[in-house]
Amino acid sequence: MTSATTSWVRRFRPKPDAATRLVCFPHAGGSASYYLPVARGVPASVDVLAIQYPGRQDRRHEPGIDDIERLADLVTAELADWRDRPLALFGHSMGAMVGYEVARRLERDGTTPAALIVSGRRAPSRHRETSVHRLDDHGLRAELARLSGTGSELLDDVDMLNMILPATRCDYRAVESYRYRPGPPLRSPVLALVGDQDTEVTVAEAEAWREHTAGAFELRVFPGGHFYLNEHAATVLELITRRLV
Repeated sequence: MTSATTSWVRRFRPKPDAATRLVCFPHAGGSASYYLPVARGVPASVDVLAIQYPGRQDRRHEPGIDDIERLADLVTAELADWRDRPLALFGHSMGAMVGYEVARRLERDGTTPAALIVSGRRAPSRHRETSVHRLDDHGLRAELARLSGTGSELLDDVDMLNMILPATRCDYRAVESYRYRPGPPLRSPVLALVGDQDTEVTVAEAEAWREHTAGAFELRVFPGGHFYLNEHAATVLELITRRLV
C-alpha cells in the first residue's frame, strides 16, 4: 500500500519506495502523533507506520481496548496489507508490550520482523503488581506528571485532561491486566532501550528481554527516567536507523 492510512495506521510521510517499514506503538495514553518526529527523521529507505489506538485524538469517540492481546490481534490484522516488505517494530512502554505480542503473531503467521525494538518496558516475563488504573483522576494526573510523559501544559488544561484521562486509564488497565503466556522465543533480533533512572523498569528487567529471542540481542542504557528518549531522541533514532538500513 502506498496511499491513505486506515483508522489504525498513520503514515505521516509516505515513502512508497522504502525497503523497510517501521511500525511504531505508543505508550499508555499516547497517540500516533508521538512518532511524527520519527517519520521526519528516518531516511527515505524507511517507511514509518504509527499505530493509533482507539479512544484518543481522531478516534476519541471509539471505545478504548483494555486488553493487550486483543490490541495485538487487531493490529496484526491491520498490518496484513503492509507485509509486502520487511516490517520492524518499535514500541515504548505499553507500546513495547503491544509490539512484542504483534511480533509473536507475525512469526506465528510466517512473517519474522526485521527487528523488535522495545523501550522503557521490562521483559514480558518480569511481572509487577500495580494498580494505577484504579486511581481517581487526581491520582492518575499525578502519575502522568511523575513520569513526565505528558506536557505540564496539557495536565493543567482541564478540557484537555478530560480528553486524555479516559484513554490513559484504559491503557493502564490493559498493561496491568496483561499476563505473559510462555511460548517459543522470537526469531527476530531484539534491541532493548532503558533509562538508568526509570522507576518502571530496572536495567536487569530490561536485560531479561534477552530470554525472549533466539536472535541477536542488545541492551542500551541511557541517562534519564521513563521518558529518557525525549532527551536522547537523536541517538535513539540513529540506533533504530542503523538496524534498518
